[in-house]
Amino acid sequence: ASIGNAYAGSGTDYFWISVDETVIIIKSGPFISLQEKTMKLAFMEMASPVGTLKLVAHETALVAVLWENENPKRVRLAELVKQTDHPILLETQKQLTEYFSGKRQQFDLPLDFAGTEFQHKVWQALLSIPFGETRSYRDIAEQIGNVKAVRAVGAANGKNPISIIAPCHRVVGANGKLVGFAGGLDNKDILLRLEKH
Repeated sequence: ASIGNAYAGSGTDYFWISVDETVIIIKSGPFISLQEKTMKLAFMEMASPVGTLKLVAHETALVAVLWENENPKRVRLAELVKQTDHPILLETQKQLTEYFSGKRQQFDLPLDFAGTEFQHKVWQALLSIPFGETRSYRDIAEQIGNVKAVRAVGAANGKNPISIIAPCHRVVGANGKLVGFAGGLDNKDILLRLEKH
């Protein structure tokens, strides 16, 4: 998967956002994403074994896969406009349908995560967890080189905007127990069982 470079970096009095080779300067403040401030986002919904999923994208990448009973404060997004003919959304729907039917183990989609640098590290680590396997929060903390950041890894995992495709459901407690999941523990169990077959 390709990951967009759309996160803020600190300067003296400003934050900068770099997308491709375009640099936009914004006054100092909390981390801000280009998708939140400068563009409307397209969305469509699809039925699935884990409820209705909301797929969200901008012109060039997928930015979110949200749950049916999503907490609106969990993932901040720009204004959403329904667009059922959006090519990235249609391809996402196709690949998710293949995944749920047991015909796909890896996704091949352009992704654009909006978050802090630390969150990006965690979400990139999620993308490296193979289909059918799980990792603990400590495993992820070690992978990103910050073994003491187990709780912070858990928080970042819970803020993952691109559910299923960035497989936060594959992160479990140290004893293998299913723990916190934005989509609900029942759905986490469904996804893990699907990947065991």
